[in-house]
This record gives sequence, structure tokens and C-alpha cells, in this order.
Amino acid sequence: MATHEEAIKIHTDGGMIAGTVISPATKLPGVLFVHGWGGSQQQYLARAREVAGIGAVCMTFDLTGHAGTSSEYETVSRMRNLADVLAAYDMLVRHPEVDRNAIAVVGSSYGGYLAAVLCELRPVRWLAFRAPALYMDSGWESPKRQLHRDQDLVAYRRKVVPADTNRALRACANFKGDVLVVASQHDNIVPHTAVLSYVDACIQASSITYRVLKGADHGLTSDDSQRAYTKLLLGWLREMVTEARTGPAIPARPSKASSSTPQPDDGLDPDAGRQASQQAMAVAGVDEDDLNDPQVIASQPARAAE
Repeated sequence: MATHEEAIKIHTDGGMIAGTVISPATKLPGVLFVHGWGGSQQQYLARAREVAGIGAVCMTFDLTGHAGTSSEYETVSRMRNLADVLAAYDMLVRHPEVDRNAIAVVGSSYGGYLAAVLCELRPVRWLAFRAPALYMDSGWESPKRQLHRDQDLVAYRRKVVPADTNRALRACANFKGDVLVVASQHDNIVPHTAVLSYVDACIQASSITYRVLKGADHGLTSDDSQRAYTKLLLGWLREMVTEARTGPAIPARPSKASSSTPQPDDGLDPDAGRQASQQAMAVAGVDEDDLNDPQVIASQPARAAE
């Protein structure tokens, strides 16, 4: 491991003596978790603790309109929630142990959308999306809940959206770091076409890994789905963190993903995934980000937040 040396002077009873402090040259990567609409940081604390175990400083937080500020649920806008994400990011990079050049952002559903927009405003090295939602650019300052009345989001997400027509996708098109995109096989909220909009937008990414979690719904309601997603995310982040410390292996970029509906594999196989294209799949599950949105209520039974 590379080290940093600093010459120091040590005061003693007899005067002053010379010394040297030797410390690791690199700080720890930082990982910011952004929960989805209707969720909270509680859904991600256990996962963040596991990620911290591989050698990273992790941060979770509650978006305005959730948890302690749920009174603003009906009125909070995307603009306000983006400000939340920016504030959390800025606090994370101020942590004395964090390497501000090695920041990962993990976002689910609405949180994935906000994470994409964040990467055009702050330096981000790694982006991990799970079932990233798509919203039209109009109504940026309107209450987020109102978007489901003003925009036909169901139709909008059923087509592959060109990157130059959407703020989040434009940010992805300019992103040059590593990307993980995870979809759910049985997602009634964020269809495969919406997820592929993100995959297709990442044209400058250093690497992109795309997986579908077999048998999973949008909210990762089964324990198997939760465990499979955690395993997938942890494995990818471990690979990224190891590379950051030891140097890149310079993997070949997979071929551009097509916009057709992908077919899932039999299981979660990290080795097979690394040699496959962006369309390669693995088993896992879903997270419950847009649980309280009208579409979610219509498509699946209501349940308590995870």
C-alpha cells in the first residue's frame, strides 16, 4: 500500500526531537445512498453497514417529505429533493477520512433519478442505479406528487427516451465513471424500457454492468430479492474499491445495449456477468421506492415501508 510521510518535531522535556508520521496515502471511498419516493434511510442502513465493511465511508439520509419531514410529502418538489442530495454529498466529502475523488452514489427508483442529476453537478466516480425512475423535465419546481397527475409517466416510461431530451439522461451521457444498472424482472413501476434509457445513455462510461433481478418486483418485497441485490451491489462496489486502491485492470467496454426487452439468466453469476455484454442478467429483487405513488397503489398491494 502506498504511504505518505510527514516530518514532525516532537517537544520533550529536554527540547525538541525529530520524528516522521507515516500514514496510508489514500483515504477511503465515500458511498452516498439515496432512497426512493415513499422510503427512508432505514431501508438502507443495513446495506450501508455491509458496504462500510469493505472499506468505505457510507452515508444514508432522509429526503425532505419523508420520515421526520413527512408533513411536506404532498408539497416537496424535485428541486428541493435535489438540494437534499447535494447537501448530503457535500457533507460526505467533508468527512476527514473520505477521498473526494472516489465517491459512489447508490440510488433506487426516484433516488436513482436524483443520483443521475447529481452527477452533472458534483464529481462522482461510481454510479449504481436500481430501477431508476424517469420523469419529464417539465414541472421541476412543482410538487413531485403532482407529476403523476400532470405527466403521463406510465406512457413515458414505456418507450426508450433519447438522452438529449431528458435532464437525468443527459447527465448520464456525460458521465465517464463506472456504472451499475439493476432492473427487476417483474417491475410494474419502472419497466425495462425506462431502465434501458439509462443504459443506452451511458455512452461515455468507463464500464457498465447491467443486471436483471429474477423474480423481483419494484419494491424488493421478498427476502431473497433483498439478499440478492445486496450481494450484487456489494460485489460490484468491492470490485470498484479494490480497483481504486490497486489500479484499474482496464476492462473492455461491453457492446452497446439494445433497446429490446432483456431475458434473465438462471442465476446470479458474477464471473459470467463480467464477460457478458450490458444485456447480461442475474437473480435478485426490488426495492419499494415509489410505494405511495398512485401507480404503485394500483399495481401492487399496500405494505409497510421496509
